Formats: sequence, C-alpha cells, structure tokens
Amino acid sequence: MRKTLLLICILYSLQSFSQDTLSKNDIPAAARLLDLKFTQKEIDTMYEGVKENLQGYQMMHKQPLANNVPMSLWQSPVLPGMVFNEKQEAVKWNIPSNVQMPLNKNDLAFYSILQLASLIKNKKISSVDLTRFFIDRLKKYGDTLQCVISLTEDIAMQQAKQADDEIAKGKYLGPLHGIPYGLKDLFAVKGTKTTWGAAPYKNQVIDEDAFVYSQLKNAGAVLIAKFTLGALAMGDYWFGGRTKNPWNTRTGSSGSSAGSTSATVAGLVPFAIGTETWGSIVSPSSTCGATGLRPTFGSISRSGAMTLSWSLDKVGPICRSAEDAAVVFNYIHGTDGYDMSAVNKPFNYKPNADIKKMKVAYARNYYNNIKDTSRSEWKVLEAYKSLGVQLIPVDFPDSGVYNFNIMDIVISAECAAAFDEFTRNNIDDEMTQQGKGDWPNTFRVSRLMSAVEYINANRHRFLLMQKVNEVMKDIDVLICPTRSSGNQGAITNLTGHPVVCMPTGFDKRFNLPTSITLIGKLYDEATILAAAKAYQDITQWDEMHPPKFKD
Repeated sequence: MRKTLLLICILYSLQSFSQDTLSKNDIPAAARLLDLKFTQKEIDTMYEGVKENLQGYQMMHKQPLANNVPMSLWQSPVLPGMVFNEKQEAVKWNIPSNVQMPLNKNDLAFYSILQLASLIKNKKISSVDLTRFFIDRLKKYGDTLQCVISLTEDIAMQQAKQADDEIAKGKYLGPLHGIPYGLKDLFAVKGTKTTWGAAPYKNQVIDEDAFVYSQLKNAGAVLIAKFTLGALAMGDYWFGGRTKNPWNTRTGSSGSSAGSTSATVAGLVPFAIGTETWGSIVSPSSTCGATGLRPTFGSISRSGAMTLSWSLDKVGPICRSAEDAAVVFNYIHGTDGYDMSAVNKPFNYKPNADIKKMKVAYARNYYNNIKDTSRSEWKVLEAYKSLGVQLIPVDFPDSGVYNFNIMDIVISAECAAAFDEFTRNNIDDEMTQQGKGDWPNTFRVSRLMSAVEYINANRHRFLLMQKVNEVMKDIDVLICPTRSSGNQGAITNLTGHPVVCMPTGFDKRFNLPTSITLIGKLYDEATILAAAKAYQDITQWDEMHPPKFKD
C-alpha cells in the first residue's frame, strides 16, 4: 500500500481514460518517473487498487474547487520552543513640520510618505489634488512602462475627498491618510477587475475586498491603480506586454510584482503593494532600485489575494525607502482570521534605533564568492562599519546545505493544485507565454509529482528551518548579497524569515541598480527596517530617481 501511494500523482495524469483502459503495463512506466521499480507480483497485487484510485480521482474532478479554497494544512515558520514578544508599543512617526510645496510640482513625485503626510496634515495640499497629480503621472507614463492594468479613478477620487473631509473635521488617521498608492492586480477589490495578469482572467471580477486593501482603506490611503504582474505571478510578462525598468525601458522590470515596483521607482505612486512566493518582491526591487520588504511568512493575511502557493505566498510593501516601508507595514500587518497561516504580531519600529546596539552580522561564505572587493556588496559593509557597527562574520546556509531543490518541489506541487482546473480544462492554452519555464508547462509537469516527494521535501524544509534559526538566534541583522550562487532567496522564502532589499549603487556594466539584502529574525521586521534606514541615512542611493520620469 505504501508504494501504491507513491503512484497517486503520476497515475493522476491518466485521468482522460476510464479505469478499464488501464493495463498492468502502465504501472512500470509510471513507476520509472518516480524512481521506483516493482516486481511483476507486486504489479499484479497493485492493479485493482490503482484502478480504484483513478476512479476516486475522476469523482473528485467533478467537484469544482475555486482558487480561494485553502488547504487544511497550515504552514508556520515557528519551531518548537520559540517565544516571541507579544506586546505592541506605540510607534511614533517623525512627520516633519516644515515641509513645503516644491517650486516645481513634479518634485512631489519623489517626496517620501512622511513628507507627503506633512503636506496633507498641515493642509498645504489636499488629498484630492495629490491624487489627481499622481493619476496624471500614471496617465502620462503608464503606457511607457506598461505597468498599469487599470486606473481606479472613481474609487480614488471618492476616497481622497473622504480623506479631505475627515482631516478638515480634525479626524487625522495617521501618515497614510490621504496618500495615493497602487495594488498588484492579484488583490480583489469590489467593483474592479482582478486579472492576475493573465489573459484567461483579464475580465475577472471578484466580489471581495482583500485584507490588505481593507487595512489601507481603514488607514485613509487612496487606491489609484491596480498594477501589472507577470501572468499568474511569474516574471514581468503579462497579457498586455512586458513591464519596463524605469532606469532602462529597453529592459524588463523583473517580477512578478512588476508594475508595483516600476511605478513606485518612477514616482507614479508613493508606494505600492506586492507579493512574493519566490523572489517576486526582492527581484524587481533589486532590478529597479526600490526598497522592498518581504515580511515574515504569515505576518499579513492573504485573504482576497490570488493563491499560488499556500505555504510560500507573502504580502509586502514596495517603497523608495526603508522608513516608507515601515510606515506601510505598520498599517497592513496582522490578520482577519480568514488566512489560517496569518498571525497578529507586534511591530515595534523605532525610527531612531541605535544601530550600534544591534548585533549585525554578514554572510561570510556568501561574501567569499564575491572576489571583486570594489563591488557594492563590500561597500555596504564599510558603510555599516562607519556607523560604529562591529560586524560579526557568520556562515549562513548555502548551496552546500541546500543541496537539492526543495523550493521547486514545494512550489510546483502547490501551484499545480491551486490551478488544477486551469490545467485539466485546457484553460492554460489561453496563456500568452507557453515556454518550457512558463506556468502552463510547469503545471503540467507538476502533475507527475508524487505526494510522497512533496511531503518529504517539506520534511527537509523543516531541517532547513532549524539550520537557519540556529544561525539567526544570536544576531539581529544579517547582511547578505541579494544575488548570489548560495540560494539565500530560496532558503529564506522556505524558512519564512523577513528580508528587506534596498538599492546600493549602480552596476558598472549596465548602469542598472545594485542592491543588498538584510535578513532578520522571525516577526522582527522592525529591526531590519531600522538597520536599513540607518544605511540610507548616510547614503544617497534611495534618493536617486530615473531622470526620464522627473518631468
């Protein structure tokens, strides 16, 4: 029976036949795909059970499953014995009092959230006027960057007017009150299309408000656009084209939070919301020069968002600075109870935290792979040393530990399940990208994966979680190259640790942004954001903006 279970997923692919068309000769071929071998006696014994399994699958296939139906298995990054601070302290935002309207109004495009908050709070600009300003920029540059799926102009003007009315009555909700922003178009908002960036769903309307949208609405923020994403959250190609990098529009923005990142960096919105399953916040942030926060797995409810992978999907802000990311995260973290992996944990951010009191380490083994000490990754270490930080060298798990592709197995099995009917009903034929590495083919290949391999990959994942937490338990911040051969992106996505990716300069060959990644303890976004802010306070990279979009 144990070996029979190993055949479940592979024989699943034979669903187009009735059970009577299955022959005993099918079993050895199926077994070879799973690295198994059965004797003829074992095959004779298995045969009736295999036919019964297929009949069960066919009965299951007649029962539809929407993308928003979850698994009953809930991922948690928490290991046995872990204890976390549960007390939320007041966060004091340093909204400056002396911010003035710029002589050139276009400069507003690159004001920080707190600068814009000062203008709105002190009635130097209305939310309606600020919203119109950013909508005009989206109309002017959106097609150039191919970053907008839909403008939510009616929603925006209603929310902006409401913000102005509330502020006029003395009801100021905080630094996001009246601030425009955009959502990656895999979040449902009532009255809007939610396309998932994919041709088969380009007219889809979901009558639901995603948790993150509701949180921002409650904070008084103003939704002005839904942004492009690579189709079904892969890359930067969507059903309308390819989202561009604001620094070089001949290149792509990376993805899948493509439009959210491109629009933020180009100053078309003050900030945007993205998601990450495996690199979808960090990769476009690194490519385009944004500051992207990929929070701890489960720190923000994903209700109302497209599911790609139940145990890997995460929501996070994409901004131009770490402090902006802290402001946004403060208002969107937590849960509504509809995402069973999500939790309410405190976010005790301190804008002026003393970095010299933090235990800051760097991934020595990753840095050893970078022989050119003039590269920006090494300069980041020097910058932190100039702040009085005593850097601690540590060896972080890398390819030597991550010695087979756990991520591929986990994400492939889960995404194929999330888009089961998409594959079985040939909806995948409508996708604009049909290469070997695109979702349609990935989903098909994944149908031949054994449930046993998926489960055992997750058991190896647990061992990886133990190894990473062993390194992180004695430090507060780990500096690690964003792009390296050590697989830190896959590793930290699997373990659920928070990271912030921020710009550090420009690549000499292509004059495109470079970046660094800070890794933190579980649920300690506050510390890595404070450490990122300290770096940005003494460098100018977060204040560099693409010249083409300054007018």
